[in-house]
Amino acid sequence: MLLLNIIQIILLTLLGLATLYIFVFSIASLFYKQKTYADNGNMKTIAVLVPGYKEDQVIIEVAKLALKQDYDSTLFDVVIIADSFKEETLAALKLLPIKLIEVSFDKSTKSKALNKAMATLDRAYDIAVVLDADNVMASDFLKKINAVFEHDFIAVQGHRTAKNTNNSWAILDAISEEINNNIFRKGHRVLGLSSAIIGSGMAFRYNYFKNLMSTVTAIGGFDKEIELKMLKEGRKIVYLDDAIVFDEKIQKSEVFGNQRRRWLSAQFHYFRKDFLNALKDLILKGNVDYFDKAIQFIQPPRILLLGSVIIFSAGFILLNYVLENEVQYSKYWLIVAIACIFSFIFSVPRSFYNLKTLGALVSLPKGMFMMLLSLLKIKGANKTFIHTQHTSNTEEISSK
Repeated sequence: MLLLNIIQIILLTLLGLATLYIFVFSIASLFYKQKTYADNGNMKTIAVLVPGYKEDQVIIEVAKLALKQDYDSTLFDVVIIADSFKEETLAALKLLPIKLIEVSFDKSTKSKALNKAMATLDRAYDIAVVLDADNVMASDFLKKINAVFEHDFIAVQGHRTAKNTNNSWAILDAISEEINNNIFRKGHRVLGLSSAIIGSGMAFRYNYFKNLMSTVTAIGGFDKEIELKMLKEGRKIVYLDDAIVFDEKIQKSEVFGNQRRRWLSAQFHYFRKDFLNALKDLILKGNVDYFDKAIQFIQPPRILLLGSVIIFSAGFILLNYVLENEVQYSKYWLIVAIACIFSFIFSVPRSFYNLKTLGALVSLPKGMFMMLLSLLKIKGANKTFIHTQHTSNTEEISSK
């Protein structure tokens, strides 16, 4: 019985702290109100940087849509950074009023592509916007980004949301994105902390971003590296919930696993690399943002946390009842389970409370299993470029 209780205490502590973290920020997200920014008539020059690796299926359509901004066309350039594209794709892109920069590397990474592009561009831009090769900006995206930089901000994360919800995996991926938007962006901003950045749908003061990117060494997770560097400097990252970028959600379970494996590997890598420095800065400089980000990287994936809490809570409550163990442990498990479930209820937008989502939940156990497998296979994933192949999916955007 003593061994059982020791195991319960350890698991309750680990899962309880992880649940407390998302519970606090999920509640805070309910109080988020997007501030409206005015551009004061000052229209800035913007480079829309779109790095792509073998993205022949989507890039032409994405480039055409990127040009359709409610913003002076002379003040922004769509810059397609083409790595390993087919000749026919390049020929089609050259017919568009964009800037096309062809790159080639022995080992391709997004950071290398961005650095090469900014070294090549000779226009003096005010703002850099970074998109993925499948991203589609809402028509007022650049206008909203321009307005926020009238204020003393260095970096802004837009609201990345689902372009498609055409199958169960896409729905679960879309829900996961919105949960993260609520917890790590809205909730953090309400409590005075920086928004997390995602790697796309984000904007920076151009010269600052160019200098920052020149210091990046990451193969995967470059966004996490620059985020940590910004927070270590004491910079504040804001969130624009009404600046929308549509992002293609995954279509297959194997893509789900590979994508999560890449993300988890990068998170653990930067946790190990920065935790002690973040703790030191917290104690000596009061840098809560930097420490919070390091702690955030060690948080278990939300889907895995939910599954673990439900399984362990149910298992230990039943075991304590059968063995007539101390009832207080069962009470603690019940509290953790309720807090975890409510964290998800608070974080999932109401628009997902429908029959399609109910049908998608059938795939949730498999998603939890895939996440567990990804966790077991993360070693070395941050040292290898893992490409997520995209397909054209713009049919749902007009209905959003």
